[in-house]
Amino acid sequence: MEQETQETACIVSDMSDMVLVDFHSAVKSQEAEECLPGAGSNLLDITQALFQNENNESGEDSDDDDDSGTDNIGSEKSGTQLQRCERHGGGSSNLPDTFQTCNLLFYERFKAYQDYMLGDCKPSEVKAFTADYLEKALEPCDWLALWSTDVFDVVVEVQDLDLNDLKACVKLVLPLQWETRSCEITEEAFNSLLEATQHKVLLIELQVVYNESGDLDQTALTLEHLRFFYKHIWRQWDEEDEDDDFDYFVRCVEPRLRLYYDILEDRVPAGLVAEYQSLLQSCSQCFQQFSELRSGLSPDSDSELDNVSMVEGLKLYDQLETFKRKLHIIENPLLRYVLAYKGSSRRQCVQSRGLRASGMKVVHVVTAVCSTIQLQSLLTARLIPLSSSEDTEIQFHRDPVLAVDACHQGDIVIVLPGTYSVSSSIFIPDSITIE
Repeated sequence: MEQETQETACIVSDMSDMVLVDFHSAVKSQEAEECLPGAGSNLLDITQALFQNENNESGEDSDDDDDSGTDNIGSEKSGTQLQRCERHGGGSSNLPDTFQTCNLLFYERFKAYQDYMLGDCKPSEVKAFTADYLEKALEPCDWLALWSTDVFDVVVEVQDLDLNDLKACVKLVLPLQWETRSCEITEEAFNSLLEATQHKVLLIELQVVYNESGDLDQTALTLEHLRFFYKHIWRQWDEEDEDDDFDYFVRCVEPRLRLYYDILEDRVPAGLVAEYQSLLQSCSQCFQQFSELRSGLSPDSDSELDNVSMVEGLKLYDQLETFKRKLHIIENPLLRYVLAYKGSSRRQCVQSRGLRASGMKVVHVVTAVCSTIQLQSLLTARLIPLSSSEDTEIQFHRDPVLAVDACHQGDIVIVLPGTYSVSSSIFIPDSITIE
């Protein structure tokens, strides 16, 4: 049977270089459409976005048709019993052990989000579906947890759940079991902190205290899925997507989950990972600035200050959309592969430089900081013997990649002790010596 094939050219111009990708018809439809989401936005759409209600609660619980797939969560336990995560805080630590949940496989997280937590929900429905999942999977009360923050760890007892805000009502367990980092906190300070928050803490800050009975395995696993989702999958701007009528799991969760494990298993070039992390940070900062500016605008005001803020808001919105498109390109598995291939192909095209026309050889010294003793030792042991002839020079570099890139045939690279951040592959087209 003859089959027609078509090819679609998708031009991705958001990255530093232009990439031309040919797609087979089997994948062209969705991938080509998603390459530049929001590319047709006009001025009216942008202006309306400036006054979009940030606290839109349109994601009301519509469980009548119950597509979330969480009804069977109570009867279906995890495949294997969770192991104990032993704490190594030294002899002075009195904190109990918790459950080992951070080493889950891709399939385990994929199944939890697709079958139980999110199903086919839209971005605006994520909070409602998540609350429904937590209600079915968490023990409602009377279990111990480690309240863990950047400043302290303390054992608390969960007395109730506030799932709409993803929080738990807790009380301190006496006698107090706690550890602090770089500060001193008393029992009175803990009580004051809890009173200020109405004894409510974020669920993602709780780690279930280990219990051999297995009764709390599901609770510990559920909190891990929640914690991982809001740390690695959810973005602040997801809920404000103008095109809300799409499957959030398919569009966002699965690609980001695959990217996380590809990075974890070293299947993504270090340079692309660094670029992605930088884009994430820039996008978060831009969204924060945009949100703050938008909250201060009045749609009925014609003041000069508001007009200036409107122009600035339009610029921030355009910048935000650009960041989002770049992130989407890297999160897309096919486009990510093309970007990685493009980067490696460019490197592979580097030609050997051979000997310098002047016949000069260079000793490249790589160091971020060099003490007097190190320099004296380097001069005595290596540089003076190597530079005894007039046809040798010495160059200093802070980056080992730059040092290798500057080499010609026969050069020597000496890397002094230190910590160096390398975000790209090192290719050596010439015969050189690296010490």
